[in-house]
Amino acid sequence: MADQKPFAVPQFTSKDYSSFFLAGAICCTATHGAMTPIDVVKTRIQIDPAYKGFSLLSGARYVVKNEGPSGLLTGFGPTAVGYLAQGGAKFAGYEFWKKQFVEIAGDQETAIEYRTAIYLGASSVAEFHRGQPCQHRFFADILLTPLEATRIRLVSQRDYAPGLVTGFTRLAREEGFSGLYSGFLPILCKQIPYAIGQFTVNEFCHELAFRNMSEEARQSLSPSSKFGIDLGSGIIAGFAAAILSQPADTLLSQINKGHGPSGSMVYRLKVLAQQAGVKGLFAGLGPRMIMTAGLVSGQFLLYDVVKHALNAPPALEIHKE
Repeated sequence: MADQKPFAVPQFTSKDYSSFFLAGAICCTATHGAMTPIDVVKTRIQIDPAYKGFSLLSGARYVVKNEGPSGLLTGFGPTAVGYLAQGGAKFAGYEFWKKQFVEIAGDQETAIEYRTAIYLGASSVAEFHRGQPCQHRFFADILLTPLEATRIRLVSQRDYAPGLVTGFTRLAREEGFSGLYSGFLPILCKQIPYAIGQFTVNEFCHELAFRNMSEEARQSLSPSSKFGIDLGSGIIAGFAAAILSQPADTLLSQINKGHGPSGSMVYRLKVLAQQAGVKGLFAGLGPRMIMTAGLVSGQFLLYDVVKHALNAPPALEIHKE
C-alpha cells in the first residue's frame, strides 16, 4: 500500500456546484413535467379501483374518455415546482458526496475497489443530508412533500381543485400540517432507493460499456455512439430506480389519499403494506417503469447538455478499467 499515490480528484468550486444545481433543476423539472400524463395513469392504477387491471394505454384512454385530454395533465403544476429544487440538490449533492468519499478512500486503487460503496453512499447521503453544500436537498424534500400530496389529491379526486394554488390552499385549510406532511417519511423511503438505482446503475452501465475501450477510443467516440451509451445506461438505471422505489411510491399514494388506520406513520405504512401484499405494492409498476426510464435517461442526457452550456467540469469517474 505504501507505493500507492494519492488519487488526484477535481477541486470543484462554488460556481461548479451552482452549475451542477442549475443543470439538475432544469433536467428534473423538464422531465418530470413531460411525464405528467404517465404519472397520472400510474397514480390512478395505484389508488383508484376503477383502474384496476388497466395498462398504461387503456388507463390513458379511460382518463381521456371521462375527463378529456386535459385530464392527463392533472398535477403538472406541483410536479414541475416540486422537482425544481429537489432535482438541483440531488444532482449537485451526488457530485459533492462522490468526491468526498473518493477523497476519504485516499488513492485510486482503493476508490475503485470500493466504488460500489461510494456510489451507494453518495446517492443515499445526497438524497437526505442537510449539510453543505447540499443542505438545500433536505429543504427540497420539505418543499416536495406538500406538493406531492397536492398532486396526488388532484389526480385521485378529480373535483378536488382546478390547480396547484387552489389545491394546496384547500389541503392546508382542511387538513393542516399533518395533511401536508403525511407523506414525508414515505417520500424519503421512496427517494433514497430511487436515487440509488438511478446513479449507481447508471455508473455501472457506463463502466460496462467503456471497460474494453481504450482511452483513445473513448475520446474519439462519435456523438451518436456516446448518445447511445448514455441513453441505454439511463434507461436501464430508470428501470432499476422504478423497481427499487415502487413499494414506497405505492404507499405514498395511499397515505396521501388518506388510506390506512390512525396511529404513527410507521404503523400506518406497516398495515397498508400488509393489506396490499406484494402484488398490490407493485401495482402500476409497468407504467412507472416506462415513465422512470424516460425520466432518468432524459435527466442524464439533459444534465450533460446544460452542464456543457454552463462550462461546468465533467463528473468525477472511478470506473474500473
